[in-house]
Amino acid sequence: MKYNKIFKKVNSELANFENLGNVASYIPELCNVNPSKFGVHLTTIANKHFNFGDAVEKFSIQSIAKVLSLTLAYRIEGENLWQRVGVEPSGTPFNSLIQLEHDLGIPRNPLINAGALVICDILITHLTNPKEELITFIRKVSGIPTIDYCSRIADSEKSVGYKNAALINLMKSFGNINNDIDEVLDFYFNLCSIEMTCKELSQTFLFLANYGVCPFSKEIILSRSKSKRINAIMQLCGFYDEAGDFSFKVGLPGKSGVGGGIVAIHPNKYSIAVWSPKLNKKGNSYKGIKFLELFTTETEVSIF
Repeated sequence: MKYNKIFKKVNSELANFENLGNVASYIPELCNVNPSKFGVHLTTIANKHFNFGDAVEKFSIQSIAKVLSLTLAYRIEGENLWQRVGVEPSGTPFNSLIQLEHDLGIPRNPLINAGALVICDILITHLTNPKEELITFIRKVSGIPTIDYCSRIADSEKSVGYKNAALINLMKSFGNINNDIDEVLDFYFNLCSIEMTCKELSQTFLFLANYGVCPFSKEIILSRSKSKRINAIMQLCGFYDEAGDFSFKVGLPGKSGVGGGIVAIHPNKYSIAVWSPKLNKKGNSYKGIKFLELFTTETEVSIF
């Protein structure tokens, strides 16, 4: 399929598209991002690359990284993981305290903030040097040795991380956090600070399009069954309380981040990353979702 030609066609269809929304102003460092940036990169499982726009400019992937920490925790814990975090869509904002209290400190899924904090707690329990070992794992999965945390963004998130502190303290009160709260929060803020380009992000998630096997290294990252389950969680929970709408419009499992990035995968075909910093009211990239909707419509290919 001539993806570059399709990218240009979809972009032309968006020429008069009013890109509503705003950058994630509640994280000070993200206020400095140029809101007009837009990039796309698609990588096939045959390692063919297609791109458009600002596809090689780094941005903060934010919550997209939660899929990668989840992958590592699932490798370690196996099915025991689901005793501490659920797999249901939240139906509420990604930082809801009300739902967490109602559910007695068990997060609805691992992709909302509370769930990702539990995953960080699990990794701290199992790993000797959690931050170092996680970034090493991500570099191995992606095949890109330069991927790293951004201390500037992590510090910015720490400075306004009151809601996340409330979430983890609430879970600690229910006995669902085992390690030191400050250590878990520090790990979480660094996780969300990871920067990638659209190209790097697309390549990193390619193993989920290849049933758990990294196409270029041939290493098994996850079993076929576990890969299926991660994709299912992305399909159901990857866009906070807009997951159903994304599934309806785009028809691919994926994950968004408040840095404006979206990654989506088509099993046995490709991984695609889109970046547009302006967010809608649900915290997802406004233009990114519209682009992917038009893209799957134009290609007439989705998982459905």
